[in-house]
Amino acid sequence: MKRQTGQDKDRTSRWRLETQLVRGGTWRSELGETSEAMFMTSGYSYDCAEDVAARFAGEQEGYTYSRLRNPTAAMFEDRMALIEGAEAARSTATGMAAISAAMMSIVKAGDHVVSSRALFGSCRWLVETQLPRFGVECTLVDGRDNEAWKAAVRPNTTAFFLETPANPTLDVVDLQFVCDLAHENGALVVVDNVFASPILQKPMEYGADIVAYSATKHIDGQGRVLGGCILTSNKILEEQVLPFIRNTGPNISPFNAWVLLKGLETLDMRVHKTCDNAEKVAGALSDMKGFDWVRYPGLKSFDQHDLAMKQMSRGGTILALQVPGGREQAFNFLNNLEIIDISNNIGDSKSLMTHPASTTHASVAEESRLEVGITEGMLRLSVGLEHPDDVIEDLQQAAEKAGITG
Repeated sequence: MKRQTGQDKDRTSRWRLETQLVRGGTWRSELGETSEAMFMTSGYSYDCAEDVAARFAGEQEGYTYSRLRNPTAAMFEDRMALIEGAEAARSTATGMAAISAAMMSIVKAGDHVVSSRALFGSCRWLVETQLPRFGVECTLVDGRDNEAWKAAVRPNTTAFFLETPANPTLDVVDLQFVCDLAHENGALVVVDNVFASPILQKPMEYGADIVAYSATKHIDGQGRVLGGCILTSNKILEEQVLPFIRNTGPNISPFNAWVLLKGLETLDMRVHKTCDNAEKVAGALSDMKGFDWVRYPGLKSFDQHDLAMKQMSRGGTILALQVPGGREQAFNFLNNLEIIDISNNIGDSKSLMTHPASTTHASVAEESRLEVGITEGMLRLSVGLEHPDDVIEDLQQAAEKAGITG
């Protein structure tokens, strides 16, 4: 394997985003393939025993075992680091593998984590249930309240964790404030950036130390494979993240990494087109009578619109709404959809809708769900690439049949 001519970091970092998404991180073998090669191999052979020893000692470049690194995965990682503006990246089997590895790498027994309370259900379980089992204390705060972040800091606080926009409430956290606060107190900041994607928001520009993605979402964005990615500095990767990944093995498969590379080639176009559609759908839903509320960062009626637009280039692909009739009416609404799929995924080319209280956040205690605004009438809509008028008409007819409008 050899790097494509001109594939040095100085040159690729000067490329514009669209070029980076198509060509960044690409390696080519002596065969000169145009599409990235897929290396479906668990291990590697060597010319001599001395080479093996040198590679394992870090004295010779090359691969030793795909649990440590794989060429196809490495291309995906290099491209992700390039578009995120990170020094380094490592891919994982899933988004939650990325979040878990990031958090478990930087904390130890006796440490304290401050986290926003509006999180994806599994993320909340990780900080609220799993980390305390290993002696790590956690304080959950209203991520929208800067003073709450400040009040939660302790002498042993070593990490801040947050999603912005949050799943599924779309709460927005002031990235600059939280990063500055964390660094003033010697803590690292981990940001789950999946709702915004690297196209719309780059947390490292505000000081985030680690950014994690479920690449299953927008990066693949076509419902095909699972994957995740951790992006950070060379120092944090080498000293904290890699030892955890090397010895626990949450690695991505080469096939999934290859699919994600293909997804990155169209990521910019898909995200912006989906944002176009989401803006139209959110506006139409806001005009419909009968919903308690519609939340979308791109709407001026969104209570954190100014902060969201300061940190994000657009409003995103996801919105939330609430029907007045609780779970029964929410289910009725879902069951009458004809185009939009009932699914708990997001960031797909197909429009998907789910009932968070019974799916993504079913494991969260009811009191905790209500505390962050996840009611029985709340629904989350991930807008896809269909014609927006068809999506709007589908929502209208389902709302009428469910007795919400009309």
